[in-house]
Amino acid sequence: MSLLTDFRLSVLERNLGVYGIHVYQAGSTIAEHRFRSNDRENMYSASKTFAAVGVGIAEGEGRLQLSDCVLDFFPEFKDIAQPGSEKITVEHLLQMSSGHMFEDFELYRTMELAELFFSTPMKAEAGSSFYYENLCTYMLGRVVEKVSGLTMREYLMPRLFDKLEIWNPQWGSCPQGHTFCASGLYLTTEELSRLGIMLLQNGVYKDEEIVSADYVRRMHTKWVDTSANDDTENNGGYGFQVWKCTPPNTYRADGMYGQLCVVLPDWQAVITATAHNEHNHMDILRAMWSDILPKL
Repeated sequence: MSLLTDFRLSVLERNLGVYGIHVYQAGSTIAEHRFRSNDRENMYSASKTFAAVGVGIAEGEGRLQLSDCVLDFFPEFKDIAQPGSEKITVEHLLQMSSGHMFEDFELYRTMELAELFFSTPMKAEAGSSFYYENLCTYMLGRVVEKVSGLTMREYLMPRLFDKLEIWNPQWGSCPQGHTFCASGLYLTTEELSRLGIMLLQNGVYKDEEIVSADYVRRMHTKWVDTSANDDTENNGGYGFQVWKCTPPNTYRADGMYGQLCVVLPDWQAVITATAHNEHNHMDILRAMWSDILPKL
């Protein structure tokens, strides 16, 4: 029986909306299947993990430290910044712990987004609590742009995408031309898997270091408490733009509708799916655990 037989049946019987599934283990692709054409799809919030890797690369190049206060990179916004926002660090952005507790998407259309970030009232002390905020990831891109002179996409082209052999990926920008970072990166299922493979290999892809092993370790060990979330796949903790999964020592990049790249170090494996599931894409993860994981 094929490794993916049970998973394929679950997708069809439970209407999980999966487009493609890819399984990598111990150095090679061991199974993959397409349910529809092999197109590049919007990774939605799985884009965020690529931005986190960009921050790690910039740290490794000595351009920034995670303890740096974000407002220090933006003196032009100090006059409008809300009290307390001067304490938000790069690490707080990575962990979604800015101290904001709401996000007004309507203002995305009318305000410069860095200005919107700093003018958003603080509801908690920076670093004290988790709140999933797209502007946190967006600001990671703006910080990298400040220290490199390049948009996040431009910065990552030679440092990440070219090394992962992801050629000319589309990644959307805000109205001012800054890489949005929180969403809008278009990849195929297998291209997304390469991010996970690089993370599984502690920052190395095809024998070349892309980001330091220490940064990769911190990405999935410095967890913020997310226990207030209802779903068990979302309440285990949030690292540097990755979610902790229910299987031990497992974490993932996760995008809306089921763009999932799951890193499983204990199995030396990466399971990647792209999908359009409008009901609950956590069910795709649960199908991975029940139908694929026991066979690895």
